[in-house]
Amino acid sequence: MLNSILLFAGLGATEVILIVVVVLLMFGGKKIPELMRGLGKGIKEFKTAQNGEGEAHSTPSKDQETK
Repeated sequence: MLNSILLFAGLGATEVILIVVVVLLMFGGKKIPELMRGLGKGIKEFKTAQNGEGEAHSTPSKDQETK
C-alpha cells in the first residue's frame, strides 16, 4: 500500500531515502519524536474541532489553573 502511495505521489525509493536523510540532518535523531508528537497532537485537535467537540472537553491550561 505504501509503495502505491509513493508511486502515485511520484516519489521513488531514492527520493524517500534522500528526504529522510535531510530531515535527520536538519533536526537530529532526538528532536524528530518531539516533532512527530506535536504533529500528532495538532491532528488530534483538528479532528476533535472538526467533529464539533470544541473547547468544552479540553483540559485547562497551566495559566488558567493558577488563576
